[in-house]
Amino acid sequence: MKIIAVRHCKATGQEVEAPLTEEGLQQSKELARFLKGYQFDCVISSPFKRAVDTIKPYAELTHTEIKTDERLAERILSTQTDPDWDWRFHLKRTYNDEHLKFPGGESTFEAKQRVQSLIQELKDAGHNSVLLVTHGNLMSLLINHYEPSFGFKEWELLKNPDVFMIDIQNNDVTNLWVV
Repeated sequence: MKIIAVRHCKATGQEVEAPLTEEGLQQSKELARFLKGYQFDCVISSPFKRAVDTIKPYAELTHTEIKTDERLAERILSTQTDPDWDWRFHLKRTYNDEHLKFPGGESTFEAKQRVQSLIQELKDAGHNSVLLVTHGNLMSLLINHYEPSFGFKEWELLKNPDVFMIDIQNNDVTNLWVV
């Protein structure tokens, strides 16, 4: 099975209902044109507005239904509200310790299990090619499952949007969004 994993376009924030910026809306149209050449058995998005809106132009262009799945939602690192809490420092720690978990958050291990349960379900259903729209951290953890060298530093280099193809039979990961 081949997965095209898409990180959402530029958004106004991290909230569930955060919309795409004007630039993000333009990016979503570029992305639609880019993806038009691919065939997918199904298109599944995080239920977050910025993810759904990222793939909407593609779905309209190709008359494709967008399904949403909570397993593609943004990873919650912590519900910590202290403004001095250095979330990037702590996120980096979770790439080195998969079981490290902060109050109200999800460990790297748990997030990987969540997305892998979706991948297994898609494999079991006989899908050959799927398009998944998600968020940077979860996408990096999905890629890391097949390419263990993909870690915090690579997460930092991800763009909005970004597109990777993951060939799960061959554990091969390719960045397709070279813009």
